[in-house]
Amino acid sequence: MINSSQFLRRALLADAIFSGVSAIVMTLDAGAMASFLNLPEALLRETGLFLIAYTALVGWLGTRPSVPKALVMIVIAGNAAWTLASIALLFSGAVSPNLLGTIVVVAQAIATGVFAELQYIGLRRSDNVVTA
Repeated sequence: MINSSQFLRRALLADAIFSGVSAIVMTLDAGAMASFLNLPEALLRETGLFLIAYTALVGWLGTRPSVPKALVMIVIAGNAAWTLASIALLFSGAVSPNLLGTIVVVAQAIATGVFAELQYIGLRRSDNVVTA
């Protein structure tokens, strides 16, 4: 466990808010988004459902004064992987989004990468192991 810095808690909570809004929109309005962005409805809905659980985890971490360092590192690595996977998805040919869809995927990839960086900075600013 580490004493999480205020910077880390804020970065986690910002991620939770961004992910939570995305989760709601993608889960509840996947059909409209799919036609608007020319992305598969199932991809959007399943991503939204995943983000519900992710939001709960990251929101919980962001409200705790001490957190498991390994769990925070998993969140950071997951955000970095999400960024790379989003860009790889566009180059894979598995989807054919329109211009707006491409912009949305790139924008969320950038935002996720920024969250990973902010969380890493926050982790480095956090105190070392909490002793019981």
